[in-house]
Amino acid sequence: MSTSRILAYGLLGLPLAFAALPIYVHVPRYYADTAGMELALLGAILLGTRLLDAGIDPWLGWLADRVSRPAMTAAALLPFAIGFVALLNPPDEQVALWLGASLALTYVGFSAATVAYQAWGADIGGDSALRTRLTAAREGFGLLGVVLAAALPALLAVNLSDGIARLGWILPPLLLLAAAATFSQAAVGTAVAAARQPLLPSLRRVVADGAFRRLIGVFVANGIAAALPATLFLFFVADVLRLERASGPLLALYFVAGAVSLPLWVRLAGRFGRIAAWLGAMLLSMVAFAGASLLGAGDLWPFAAICLVSGLALGADLALPAAIAADLGERQGQAGACFGVWNFVAKLNLALAAGLALPMLGLLGYVPGSAAGLPALTFAYALLPLAFKALAGLMLWRWRHFLEIDR
Repeated sequence: MSTSRILAYGLLGLPLAFAALPIYVHVPRYYADTAGMELALLGAILLGTRLLDAGIDPWLGWLADRVSRPAMTAAALLPFAIGFVALLNPPDEQVALWLGASLALTYVGFSAATVAYQAWGADIGGDSALRTRLTAAREGFGLLGVVLAAALPALLAVNLSDGIARLGWILPPLLLLAAAATFSQAAVGTAVAAARQPLLPSLRRVVADGAFRRLIGVFVANGIAAALPATLFLFFVADVLRLERASGPLLALYFVAGAVSLPLWVRLAGRFGRIAAWLGAMLLSMVAFAGASLLGAGDLWPFAAICLVSGLALGADLALPAAIAADLGERQGQAGACFGVWNFVAKLNLALAAGLALPMLGLLGYVPGSAAGLPALTFAYALLPLAFKALAGLMLWRWRHFLEIDR
């Protein structure tokens, strides 16, 4: 497959990821500060909507095995765009209801587009090497979208909250341009014919695969390690480091490092295998988490170095496990169902991170914008992820022989 077609496929990942960063990183603090929502209520709404979002992914994956994957991707983009604009522009009243409704609309569109888009990539890829390149292209453009979403709020307004609100209006034209390029230039691919099974038997077939179950186990532990700092990043930078104005550039540094590292991880995976490369990235992340636990007010440059190191490791987390999942999905003949389960687990991690970490911090005395409960915030941001990352690494090493697939 030509490089231009690979890049054309990956381009749609940019607007999808552009929206994902505000949804998972900016929204908790945005609604806590701008709308004055209590952490317990905010955490409950985030947990409920994210559980709903995760719960529909297996059904969406099953559906993606039975309809045109490009058509399903296209149909999901409109509710996704409408919901996102609404989410970042809440009214003065009934904010909790608005948050729940706009999140639900955004999640439905985002999830349907993402599952079908990932399965579409599995169709295009003819072997493991090509699927790894397609996944890297999708995630590379995704990281560019994340960098834009991280940097733009500070450029759009002096006040961060105003910048986040204006960010919502950037998505529709960005989405339109990327979708036009992807749908006109990317290969359609040929889906492996899915067995005409009802939803539950199809999902049972997915989880009956021992290699896929092991991969999911590693993915869960590794995903929690990523979800906790993603949810708490803005709180940590603002209240522990006292560097709120630097949050955008620090996020941009993290994701730029991830984007730059993607070709390196693809090359390392080709030389040493995807499992060995992924293990190396996990060790790099653990070093970063350990360093973050030692920081305090004003430690800009040490934290920038940590963002750089953890960002380099991010490239492997994005490209390698999803490429392995694509191989397993094609081997089963139901890539859509596999990615439905995959995204369910990824979102469950994020749901639990927001729904449990924020209320827990509230109980431990942390109050956003104050000096109360900062040790608890540091523990949840750095040390808990370190423990989960170590667990993921141990499981990956133990099951390495089941998970590396040569095709």
